[in-house]
Amino acid sequence: MSVLSEDPLIINYANENNFSEAARTLFIRQKDEWEMLAAGVESLKTVKVKSFQFGGFSIKAQFNPGRMTSTSAKVDDQSILERKCFLCSENLPDGQKGVLYHDEYIILCNPFPIFPVHFTLAHEKHKPQRIIDTFPYLLDLSRDLSEHYSVIYNGPRCGASAPDHLHFQAGNKLFMPIDEEFHLIKNEYGSEILDEKDDLVYAVDDGLRKFITIESTDYSFILKVFNIFYSVYSELVNAQEEPLMNLISFYESEYGWRIIIFLREKHRSTHYYKQGDEQILMSPAAIDLGGMCIFPRETDFENVTKENIEEIFKEVFVTKEILDKIQQKMIIRLKEDS
Repeated sequence: MSVLSEDPLIINYANENNFSEAARTLFIRQKDEWEMLAAGVESLKTVKVKSFQFGGFSIKAQFNPGRMTSTSAKVDDQSILERKCFLCSENLPDGQKGVLYHDEYIILCNPFPIFPVHFTLAHEKHKPQRIIDTFPYLLDLSRDLSEHYSVIYNGPRCGASAPDHLHFQAGNKLFMPIDEEFHLIKNEYGSEILDEKDDLVYAVDDGLRKFITIESTDYSFILKVFNIFYSVYSELVNAQEEPLMNLISFYESEYGWRIIIFLREKHRSTHYYKQGDEQILMSPAAIDLGGMCIFPRETDFENVTKENIEEIFKEVFVTKEILDKIQQKMIIRLKEDS
């Protein structure tokens, strides 16, 4: 039995390459027809949110009990081998339907949402989470869903709860604080790697997060810069596997793409592994780093402080030294390539 939606309106939108409307309509239909999604969306009415102010930007905390499975997911090799892949079509829950994207990805509604409208963009085949040769799809998906949504990627060792199955996520634009605060943060804390007309590459250290940004309307320019970045980053951290990173891709037709690449030192902070009252169950991924930190336990949400957030972020990001070296090496490599 096919998992693809047979709804004529959704099919028509997809055939017209209007995937933003196809996805939006899919979510509306699935919310009406699939109890699991309806319950997940309903649960968002009970979430609590509070905000912490830092130097000109905000980090929010969200109590979201529906995210317990994802936050506490065991992603070691043995645990993955012992469970069925929940993103493979044959293992999807009864009632879940999707939209096929260019014969490669299936757009699925996420029944455990963080965003008000939350999608998982799962590859049609079971293959490992990997960005170096799938980055073009991040650009394509974020452009083709851009009317309503931005797209994120979590690395296999720093946030992806299904590191064995290639996938992205998409959700409402302007939901994460960094969506609106990006330019303020970049202008205040950014350091130029390249700034030529509409092509901008910056290294940013805002005191909590360290990241690289790429802004351009030029698809091939972004691909070139990302490949240079990936090579430099891999060399610096001696990565035999994919170096730790989380990405957010935000597209606007007038300004093109805005890529944020968060640079990670580790998956979870020591707070996650502490015992008793000292434990804070938070597993930072792209949405958390974008400024919406998810806490599946109410006690953690109620007790977490600004200082805790600062400690967790500083522990899971790379050092200032690594960021500076990436910046220096990228400047050299981009000059050589120009």
